[in-house]
Amino acid sequence: MDPVRNPYAPGAGQRPPELAGRARELEVFDVVLERVARGRPERSLMLTGLRGVGKTVLLNTLRSQAIGRLWGTGKIEARPEQSLRRPVAGALHMAVRELAPHHRAPDRIDAFLGVLKAFALRATPATTTGRAAPRLRDRWQPGIDVPATTGRADSGDIEIDLVELFSDAADIATDVGTGIALFIDEMQDLGPQDVSALCAACHELSQLGGALIVVGAGLPHLPAVLSAAKSYSERLFRYQRIDRLDRGAAEQALCAPAAREDVEYEPKALELLYEKSGGYPYFVQAYGKATWDHAPSSPITAADVQVAAPEAEAELAVGFFGSRFERATPAEREYMRAMAALSPVTGESDGAGRDDMDAAVPTAVIARSLGRKPASLSPARDALIKKGLIYSGERGTVAFTVPHFGRYLRTQPA
Repeated sequence: MDPVRNPYAPGAGQRPPELAGRARELEVFDVVLERVARGRPERSLMLTGLRGVGKTVLLNTLRSQAIGRLWGTGKIEARPEQSLRRPVAGALHMAVRELAPHHRAPDRIDAFLGVLKAFALRATPATTTGRAAPRLRDRWQPGIDVPATTGRADSGDIEIDLVELFSDAADIATDVGTGIALFIDEMQDLGPQDVSALCAACHELSQLGGALIVVGAGLPHLPAVLSAAKSYSERLFRYQRIDRLDRGAAEQALCAPAAREDVEYEPKALELLYEKSGGYPYFVQAYGKATWDHAPSSPITAADVQVAAPEAEAELAVGFFGSRFERATPAEREYMRAMAALSPVTGESDGAGRDDMDAAVPTAVIARSLGRKPASLSPARDALIKKGLIYSGERGTVAFTVPHFGRYLRTQPA
């Protein structure tokens, strides 16, 4: 098989050649866009799921849908220890620039940009007499060519300021009859104050019917992060869990791109590919790419999959699993190894093989297995959660954020 024609794309956030199994999410978002544009009340959207299920790809696809309807859009990726002000200011600046050509009153755009600049500048430490000048990276100016206004979104309280900023941005979108969508990836990494402010702003918008929505994506514990900030967040957002593909969708993801290259799969090959990948989109692409490169001709057979599987697994071991494992300290690795050893494999039947997913493990059981007190392991556990390697879906339990990570650890030498 010609490797140049290989259609599969196992990459972080890289859109696969066939976005299979996500039709429902796309239809739901179409309805949201239309309702908001018509002034109907709608909730912001939160996508949750493990690593490798395609949350970022879906987030980008939803953004494309919004752009296609002439919405203003902006996207940010949350990072630990980073304030929300600067990235949100940049994203909303981009969104309003997209709407500006359709607005009939340039002075309204300039007025909003003045508010946006005032909001952004609150992120810059003020220089006062007797204090050292801010470092170069802190002497930041937003690229907005209007003077900053005063008295709006510039209080310094992120919750007050974000509510005012979102309300003003929504008014601009209402003027042109569309909306603004702010897309936030890795949303679980936002700080507590920023999460609280974001919830408050979305709450205000929902009450006013403002034409601005937030579309977030994060790990499975994102709902718990939002709920810890504001109790009403459970009713504030529409939550959609993004999971592995079912057998039909996984086959579509493999067969549709191959058919465009006049290549076919034998049924046994598709069955084996689903068993190997577990239906996780990233793994589907990884095994599909390796199989294509090893197959001598069409149709691709189960024997081709067997020959290619070790190469796909080796690549995943280095790029998908190994790179994450290397980020952990020795104490954190010990914690994860204990998790892997104790984690019961679900072994649920999926019609083509085992899911082989690692279930959640009680933290008390991990401590007991290591001969330690739970409190002494809290630093390792908290650091792993902060690094996005594990999450706590229920109180007193932890699970891996990466599918098959426990299986990978169980195959590695101690």
